[in-house]
Amino acid sequence: MVIKPPLLQRGDTVGIVTLGSPLAASRINAGITYLKGLGYNVIVGEHVYSSNGFLAAPPEQMATDLMNMFENKKVKWILPARGGVGVEGILPYLDFSVIARNPKIVSGYSDITILLNVLYEYAQIITFQSLLLIDFKSNTPKYNFDQFFYATSNTTSSWQITNPPGMALQSLVPGNVSGPIVGGNLTSFIGSLGTSFEINTKGKILLLEETHEPINTVFRYLNHLLLAKKFDHCAGIIMGECTNCQVAYGKSYTDLINQFLVPLGKPLMSNLATAHGRFKATIPIGATVNMNTYNRTLTVMEPVVSP
Repeated sequence: MVIKPPLLQRGDTVGIVTLGSPLAASRINAGITYLKGLGYNVIVGEHVYSSNGFLAAPPEQMATDLMNMFENKKVKWILPARGGVGVEGILPYLDFSVIARNPKIVSGYSDITILLNVLYEYAQIITFQSLLLIDFKSNTPKYNFDQFFYATSNTTSSWQITNPPGMALQSLVPGNVSGPIVGGNLTSFIGSLGTSFEINTKGKILLLEETHEPINTVFRYLNHLLLAKKFDHCAGIIMGECTNCQVAYGKSYTDLINQFLVPLGKPLMSNLATAHGRFKATIPIGATVNMNTYNRTLTVMEPVVSP
């Protein structure tokens, strides 16, 4: 049975970790100041400010920071500073039995995607494709904060994942299916194929999004997932945004979805506000979701946090 982390309240403690690429101290401090202004206490991991080339620190050290946050009884929410690269390197050093005994809210996107899905698969805890520390700034849309704090602070039995006004979900292949939702950043999943941490899509609703890639590269990644049979047994597909993805060979992201994914015949929706876009819907990885493409709704069918 999936484990739901305790709900989040103002005054709770947030544990900040850096699990991939380094981030400038000024941006880290600005995010911490913003969080404190919202009424949260903050604990900072030992290697949050570290920098070692394109990684903040060796994977063992970043993994230790993460495990310390899971074992800290005060911490309710673990918030990575950013994604970047290298998050998959920490996975062999995690103790999933300890994590399962100490469930926390864990949020993030980009390269953090692989961690979110692995925590669901190996520790059976619901995680959240949503905010990173870099999002805690004055020009972040209110929608992004509302989505996250509603999902993590309420124990309502069902609720809708909705786009911001003026941004419509698109229904491309008809269907009405339910299952745990998994997924996130496409590049992250390609990097994990062939390892013990590759994504499990069987019976799942698969969400994908990407950023700053030419469309021929996105095609290559999708085709890789196809050859790895990740579309064979999924219940449905949701395509999020491909932010700043460049047209290639005269083909757009929309063309790619229509020509590559629609023929698979799986229930399919697109244009969900996701991750690298300005507007970020909060996706509870591992929660049971109903995807109804007839009326273009995504309904979370269970509470995603515990009282």
